[in-house]
Amino acid sequence: MFDSLSDRLGQTFKRLKGHGKLSEPNIKDALREVRLSLLEADVNYRVVKDFVSAVKSRALGKEVMGSLTPGQQFVKIVHDELVGLMGGEAGELDLKGRPPLAVMLAGLQGSGKTTTVGKLALQLKKKGRRPYLVPADVYRPAAIEQLTKLGSDLGMPVHPSTTEEDPVAICRAAMEAAEIHNHDVVLLDTAGRLHVDEELMQELRDIKREVRPKQILLVADSMTGQDAVNVAEKFDEDLGIDGVVLTKLDGDARGGAALSIRAVTGKPILFVGVGEKMDALDVFHPERLAGRILGMGDMLSLIERAQESYDQKKAAELQRKMRKNEFTIEDFREHLQQLRKMGSISDLMEKIPGMSGMMRKMQNAAPPEDELRRVEAIINSMTKEERHNHAILNGSRRRRIARGSGTSVQDVNQFVKQYLQMKKLMKRANKFGMRTLMRSLMGGRI
Repeated sequence: MFDSLSDRLGQTFKRLKGHGKLSEPNIKDALREVRLSLLEADVNYRVVKDFVSAVKSRALGKEVMGSLTPGQQFVKIVHDELVGLMGGEAGELDLKGRPPLAVMLAGLQGSGKTTTVGKLALQLKKKGRRPYLVPADVYRPAAIEQLTKLGSDLGMPVHPSTTEEDPVAICRAAMEAAEIHNHDVVLLDTAGRLHVDEELMQELRDIKREVRPKQILLVADSMTGQDAVNVAEKFDEDLGIDGVVLTKLDGDARGGAALSIRAVTGKPILFVGVGEKMDALDVFHPERLAGRILGMGDMLSLIERAQESYDQKKAAELQRKMRKNEFTIEDFREHLQQLRKMGSISDLMEKIPGMSGMMRKMQNAAPPEDELRRVEAIINSMTKEERHNHAILNGSRRRRIARGSGTSVQDVNQFVKQYLQMKKLMKRANKFGMRTLMRSLMGGRI
């Protein structure tokens, strides 16, 4: 997501930083590139026009002209305007009031509503809420079964709907059941269509009138670009939405929906789907996403993901072993398993400043997930004794491991070499400190 936009903006800023001083001509050239970059990213043309105008008015002011680092200041202006474009700060799901409170999820068919209901339920449960899942889509084949299965997997109650019932009656009965069984948030999974039509909107308006949901969230597929913005406009006009959930933000869409929806509809993006797993729903932070677009990374989200996923006891034990230089291949395997819980490796690397650009330059290299699976296959083909003592890995053992993992002896040798290098670096860090370690990794440049 945003790779093409990040690359083009990065090249523009790089050329701009080559100038010792900003002038109106080179600002004009840079703004033309910014405008083309945003249009190619499928950002709404009206939004692009207003955005470029705002950047220009600030860039031509004394704020930049008097700066010692005008190129960097220009990047900051673009960053600040991107943040403002996407809403300025993270929005919140309003769940204040007497329970049970209904949250109605609407959207077109295929946007990911049902999966989003499960993800949102899990997030609410972690915050101490008691969600009740309601399948109210009686038209799509297996929609009820899908949400029932998700509820079972998550250990959450699901309203017993059937395809013979009226969706409005289902939602009404679900609210009554939620009050009886002391559930405080009712998540309504409504029906969608392939396109917006009056029949769909009338059903949603009927549910809204009957249930009076506290929040109405539009679930929109970010892969559809400008169509997602048009759909958001239509739903807000006909139904009145309180916020947006953008799904598939981990895909290869150009990013126009994320950058346009708030400016066009005035409604905040509250959550973004960043993967298929149930925990892959993030709060939308405009500042963090702007940082990722401009190649600055998103370390805050990475740290939060680590805090949620990492086993603190195992992390402390791992630190102890590193200090004593007792880090084994078995420990390395446990570390990889903990890392997997944090989500897609590619997504994690995108959050590290400078790493996204480096990954794009390594186009011929294997994807991080493929490389990780290969390493895990090699480790899993070792005996417990071999994982605890790499010194016994002679030639015949390495040939057996290669056969068992579907790799080559060269791959096994390379992994062992990497493991030993890692162990050496850890020992160096413990002895001389992290700064010395980083100096050695960077070739003495710091």
